[in-house]
Amino acid sequence: MKKIILYSALLAICTITATSCVAPKTTTATTPSPISVYLNLAKDAPNNKYVGLDYGIRLNIKDGRATDNILRKYDASVIYKPTVQTTPSVDSFVKESIRRYMRTMGFNLDADVNTDYMLSITIKEYNLSYLSGLGWSSTVALEIEAHDHNRKLVYPNVVAIGRANIAGSSSNHDLATQSINLAYANALEDIDWDRIAFFLKKATSPALEGNKKVAGEGNTALESTIIRWYIDSSPKGADVSTRVVSSTPDVKNTNQNYVGSTPYETTEAFDIKGLTFNNSGDVQIEVTCEKTGYITQKKRFNLRQAIEQKEISTKFNLVKEE
Repeated sequence: MKKIILYSALLAICTITATSCVAPKTTTATTPSPISVYLNLAKDAPNNKYVGLDYGIRLNIKDGRATDNILRKYDASVIYKPTVQTTPSVDSFVKESIRRYMRTMGFNLDADVNTDYMLSITIKEYNLSYLSGLGWSSTVALEIEAHDHNRKLVYPNVVAIGRANIAGSSSNHDLATQSINLAYANALEDIDWDRIAFFLKKATSPALEGNKKVAGEGNTALESTIIRWYIDSSPKGADVSTRVVSSTPDVKNTNQNYVGSTPYETTEAFDIKGLTFNNSGDVQIEVTCEKTGYITQKKRFNLRQAIEQKEISTKFNLVKEE
């Protein structure tokens, strides 16, 4: 009987031991919460700095990043790397905020499709990192280029970069927000807005647009430079014709064009296709004066001199035919 009781006790102990050996362990897995970042403009744009430009500008903003997650490095944990949720999305925020930023500065957006310049902006980097001992650091890189209304590149491809670093705890997500927003504001300030605005305004002097060609669209200082013409003759009543004589391939020679009779006086600008201030020294205006019974006379005027003096003035003393 004692053997039976002892056997039963041993069997119970083994059963309990075996059960405890195979019982599964329960563990609690902790998934880190996403970091919430609220995007906004940390600095105001200069107010009305570029009011009164002659041309408008259009925006083409693209997201050229490889990933939507803006968190690049995070060493506050060796177990996990959290994700970052931005409100609003980076793409929509940059598109909206740059338009607002430029309007505040006075740029005329979407003014005229025929004359507007095009500003292309590509988001290359929009990164946030946390490094122990340094805190939250951010980098924003925007690739910039501008084209005129003929889609000719006028502002070369450059990258505007903004950086910011704020010391603090990895759990302080407000500092993460401040860091990324400050980096974005610094990137906007790094854009050469003065250079972009330069192309949207006619220069006050053709010499400041040395290589800008006349295309007949009124967008050069040459086309805004008014030249006074005064052609007289003795006797009066002679016919006056003009033509372009060029020694540069950029400007074509023209046939004679009748403009009036002496005394001929007018004010007008040069609308000579391909003309620039720099090649104007290789272009002449030939003025012809003719009257029945008199010998035809011609005079030529250098355009560079005419542009600088803003005048073409002469008198023909006609000689009778024998």
